[in-house]
Amino acid sequence: MSAMLVMLLAAAPPMVVVDEKSVAREEPPPHGAIGMSTAYRISDAVPQPRAMEFRKRILHVGAAIGVHPIAHDEVYYVLSGEGEVESDGVVRRLGPGMAAYLYNGARVGIRQTGRAPLALIISYPVVPDSKP
Repeated sequence: MSAMLVMLLAAAPPMVVVDEKSVAREEPPPHGAIGMSTAYRISDAVPQPRAMEFRKRILHVGAAIGVHPIAHDEVYYVLSGEGEVESDGVVRRLGPGMAAYLYNGARVGIRQTGRAPLALIISYPVVPDSKP
């Protein structure tokens, strides 16, 4: 193994294991505070610097993450329940096992539909702060 590869492998920080119960909190969803949700800010428990956000959110019946612009690609992956995702005015239904890949620059949002809460994973890259 080359010396450079050994240095790169040795430089990685140790893994972080997060139990979702330790980061759960009840709060209105972002981007409009429409209804209530259970937020699991899993990556917030990981020390900086980190390259991605990884979150679980359960949108309670009637709740929504309001339409908002994104400055990165983003993925909504449905674990359970039903919902409607919107991207630049186009609305599509989502159910368990379905994912919406949303693109940088789009205006996006998702809302719970149906009788059961909508549980989803939301993941996106950390965008470096562009302030001087």
